[in-house]
Amino acid sequence: MSIDSDDDLQALRRIGRLVAEALAAMERAVAPGITTADLDDIGAAVLTAAGARSAPQLVYGFPGFNLLSVNDEIVHGIPGRRRLAAGDVLKLDVTAELDGYIADAARTIVLPPSRSVARRLRNAARIAFDRASAIARAGQLVSSIGQEVERSVTTDGFSVVRALSGHGVGRTIHEPPTVLNYFDKRQRDVLTEGLVLTIEPIISERPCRIVDDADGWTMRTSNGSLSAHYEETIVITNGAPIVLTALPA
Repeated sequence: MSIDSDDDLQALRRIGRLVAEALAAMERAVAPGITTADLDDIGAAVLTAAGARSAPQLVYGFPGFNLLSVNDEIVHGIPGRRRLAAGDVLKLDVTAELDGYIADAARTIVLPPSRSVARRLRNAARIAFDRASAIARAGQLVSSIGQEVERSVTTDGFSVVRALSGHGVGRTIHEPPTVLNYFDKRQRDVLTEGLVLTIEPIISERPCRIVDDADGWTMRTSNGSLSAHYEETIVITNGAPIVLTALPA
């Protein structure tokens, strides 16, 4: 969506803040032995207490409230009885709706003690976001975001998962434009002031394809390599973007 009024911006700030608070509450609770269902309940409690709803449930009929993916699970993991263990790489992905507005964000947590590659992979996803968001401003091509993400990720020795991307957001989960994590010269859309979208590097330890799990939702790496995901919902401006899903420093 594109923001047309201050009311739009304030509504998006409210749901963006709630998404950030849910992610923070889940992250604080992450420890070996906790189940992904337990973490889902924690995030859901933060959101439902404020009247927010799970956008994946509303839009797609997802069987959980939030999406939790572990290790070689890239995205769309269903919360359940799985207990986290030391060294696991956990992706928390929260997309929520309040008063008709939607915000979307993701974090990757590595449970200690962990391998160096897992920590570097997590950091690479965040660094790619930071570098891409730094050049995301009105007048730039949407494809410049993907170009920066891929440059950053490959420099750090990892690969983007090309079949998954960022997207416009605001009134539903997936809106135009598609925000690829690599450069495609055919993507000629231009970023405009007020445009709301996600930048979300989704990356893997090694080049891979996506394999759909038997549950019909979870997407895994084809070669068992670890994956990481970092995402924020932002508003494009003539300068630095407004990050809606980050808690105040």
